Amino acid sequence: MTTAELKDKVRAIPDFPIPGILFRDITPVLQDPASLRAAIDLMSNAYKDAKIDIVVGIEARGYILGAPLAYKIGAGFVPVRKPGKLPFEKISVDYALEYGTNTLEMHSDAIAGGHRVLVVDDLLATGGTAAAVRKMVDQVGGELIGFAFLIELTALDGRSKLPGVDIKSFITY
Repeated sequence: MTTAELKDKVRAIPDFPIPGILFRDITPVLQDPASLRAAIDLMSNAYKDAKIDIVVGIEARGYILGAPLAYKIGAGFVPVRKPGKLPFEKISVDYALEYGTNTLEMHSDAIAGGHRVLVVDDLLATGGTAAAVRKMVDQVGGELIGFAFLIELTALDGRSKLPGVDIKSFITY
């Protein structure tokens, strides 16, 4: 399956979650076995030789893509969650969304100093969520190798909030 065919599977939903936002829905990609396989293969091929120790997946769609990606490249997986969902000692970071603010948490022992870390999510928009996760990875001493996003909304310039690190996006709008 080509990247263009994968892009054709992404559904655009206007005015979600609030008026004025055009939501890029990957549910059709996830529903179709060939599309899901293509998405994971596309992402994992980009990192198969990168010697990644930990893949960090951002709640919730970052889990769907990050866990199988971690499996394919032989890395561990760490979930980053919304507040109140993790049972152990955690660190947290507040961040701005394109339509509000939020907080993310990660177990404080999830990444050891020197671990090579790849952060995965479905979408790069304004970069606020990814920048917050970067702060957490830095705080625990991980070596951030890069970010992998299935989709990037280039007009929102999220890359500008993630300077000095490799960013791979596989579908752009």
